[in-house]
Amino acid sequence: MGHVGVLLLNLGGPDQLDDVRHFLFNLFSDPEIIRLPFPWLQKPLAWFISTARLGKSQENYRQIGGGSPLRRITEEQARALQTNLKQKGQEAHVYVGMRYWHPFTEEAIARIKRDRIDHLVVLPLYPQFSISTSGSSFRLLEKIFQEDPGLQHIEHTVIPSWYDRPGYIQAMADSIAQELDQFPNPSQVPVFFSAHGVPLSYVEEAGDPYRQEIENCVALIMQRLNRPNPHVLGYQSRVGPVEWLKPYTEEVITDLGNQGVQDLVVVPISFISEHIETLQEIDMEYRELAEEVGIHNFRRVPALNSHPVFIDDLGDLVLEALKAPSLKLSQVMHPEQPVKIYPQEGRAWGMTTTAERWNGRLAMLGFVALLLELISGHGPLHFVGLL
Repeated sequence: MGHVGVLLLNLGGPDQLDDVRHFLFNLFSDPEIIRLPFPWLQKPLAWFISTARLGKSQENYRQIGGGSPLRRITEEQARALQTNLKQKGQEAHVYVGMRYWHPFTEEAIARIKRDRIDHLVVLPLYPQFSISTSGSSFRLLEKIFQEDPGLQHIEHTVIPSWYDRPGYIQAMADSIAQELDQFPNPSQVPVFFSAHGVPLSYVEEAGDPYRQEIENCVALIMQRLNRPNPHVLGYQSRVGPVEWLKPYTEEVITDLGNQGVQDLVVVPISFISEHIETLQEIDMEYRELAEEVGIHNFRRVPALNSHPVFIDDLGDLVLEALKAPSLKLSQVMHPEQPVKIYPQEGRAWGMTTTAERWNGRLAMLGFVALLLELISGHGPLHFVGLL
């Protein structure tokens, strides 16, 4: 088979406080995060946001130890997966490619070329597919492959999502059971699954399968858990004036408190590694809200990180991908139609001369509104859990 490689894709995060500004600039330079009606504004806006939000973002990272643990954890996962594959008789190099911070996807690709990899498995560390997470990373990787003749000899296969993997489901169920058993009444404690939200338009207009995969994943975990506990699903990190997937996490917590719930187990369903959205947003912001509404025993299920059952299942997944017919980057789902990311793209308002004039006015109004949201702390920065 030749030299085998596995490329793990993830978002990335600043390693230390001095990295925050550069990380934010990289993040908001990406039109997948903020799609502007005027592309030439992308980098100036990214500079403005990274400057305006620097203090607040650094404070949040300071609260969790001065930086994101995501790189360290992802590299631990890579080493564990490489060891697992070797134990199963498959020699492979496992690489980490981050979208917005080191090691960048481009850095991983350079190492893959240096190691003369012949067969590459592309594995996103997002269990459920979304055009804004796995999809964004796939599109970047596809562009890199198209522009680099030196990559044409690499036989690659892509794993779009793996939310229904038996080992992943088992590891999640085991982790939830361990938290429930800390309560005196474990069978009565509600289980609250909190997933990262996406705009509703992604699902209803662009055909994003994210919501369906999240709901299916929750059902599989509860089936494997096999306990009578009530459960509910919510979505965190919503921003802006557009509608996001509902119900929202903060509203679910408030409703549960109003119903007299005092004990709660929270499951970060779309996150497999500890990072700012688990350590700061859930553990601090949502815990504080829960206390305010009377939920005094608030426990959060840890992210899987390098859970041995989880890593073992990833190893099986890679081996299966190497044996199965390959799925190319060009075959991975692309949006069925352009997504109307806030602020709206000009083409959403028509093509007549009058419409084009109003398009410009509306686009500028949307741009100004976006700036106001970002300055006030309620903008797309929160979309990736950085507030």
